[in-house]
This record gives sequence, structure tokens and C-alpha cells, in this order.
Amino acid sequence: MSEPSYTRLQVDERRRQLLELGTVLFARHAYDDLSMAQIAREAGISKALLYHYFPSKSDYFQATLSTAALDLQRRMEPLADLPPAEALAASLDVFLSWVQENELAYRRVLESSETVAEVKSLVAGVRQDTAARLIEGLAPDPKPSIRAAVRGWLGLMDGVCLDWLDNGDMSREEVKGLLAGSLFGVLTAAGWKPPGLTP
Repeated sequence: MSEPSYTRLQVDERRRQLLELGTVLFARHAYDDLSMAQIAREAGISKALLYHYFPSKSDYFQATLSTAALDLQRRMEPLADLPPAEALAASLDVFLSWVQENELAYRRVLESSETVAEVKSLVAGVRQDTAARLIEGLAPDPKPSIRAAVRGWLGLMDGVCLDWLDNGDMSREEVKGLLAGSLFGVLTAAGWKPPGLTP
């Protein structure tokens, strides 16, 4: 009996390679334009083997997005012990650097979130978690207006980042200042007045 044409790899290594490929494919193609058969061809494996690792395209996409999110989280971990205002500025710098390095993937996720239910749900979950972390750090016992301000700001952040990527006429420092200032602005409008913190 002949061996399959694809190389037999350890499970963890194969999964890592598939996730790396997924990051490239989902950046290059819209979610709806990819099929599991196409992904398997790109990976040089059988569709059955791909389904062994990921039961559906949604599972595969979620795994690639989670990998990117973990990469971003690892970059931000050293910032956890900074005072809130400093942590915000440092986190924005890390995030904007990540956006620059992963521009195509960032754009594709935002585009897909408008039309693909699975992606919309994933993005909503990421924004909810991010909002919870921001609120915990800046206003542990928030009024509803604080919660609304933070969630609204996260939507504004994506708009600012897309404009930055589209036009390229602002530096990362300028974008960071705009985002930090706008967050403090909406929080102040929502009644947030912590002692000793300024934009």
C-alpha cells in the first residue's frame, strides 16, 4: 500500500503549520471565498485530514483568529503592572504595531465581520473582552454610561485604524495620541473623573 503524498508530521507541528497557513489564506481571501477543499489543496493534505484537525471552516477560522489574538495578548502581558494611563498608551502602541504587521488580516477580519455571522460573533466577543479589561483597569465600578463609552470607542478605534491604513498620512504616534485622547474624551463625557489621570 503506497504512502499518502503529504508528509506525515507530528500532530502539534501539523496543526501549527495549518494555523500559519490559515493566517495567510484568510488575509488573502474573503471568508466566503475559501472552501475546506481549497484550504486542503493549499496545505498539500487531504480534505479528510483537514477535517480531522478542524471540523469546519468556522472552527479553522476561529483557531487562526485565536492564534493572532494570543500573539497580541503575549505582546501586551508585560504592560499589566503599569498605571492605567501608561498601560493604555503602551497597549495602543503594541496594538498599532500589530495592525501594521498584520494589515491584510486586520482588514479582512473587519470586512468579514460585516457579512459573515461567525466572524461577526467572533469580533463581538473580542470587543466585549477588550471592553471588560479596559473598564476593569480604568473604572472598576462603572456607570452604564462608562460601559457605553468604552464600547463605542472600540468601534471608533477600528475606523481610525482603517483611515490610517488607507491614507498613510499620520504617524503611529499621531494615531496613538488620537485614540488615547478620544478615549479619555468619551469617558469624561460619560462622567469618568479618576484622580491624577490626564489624557
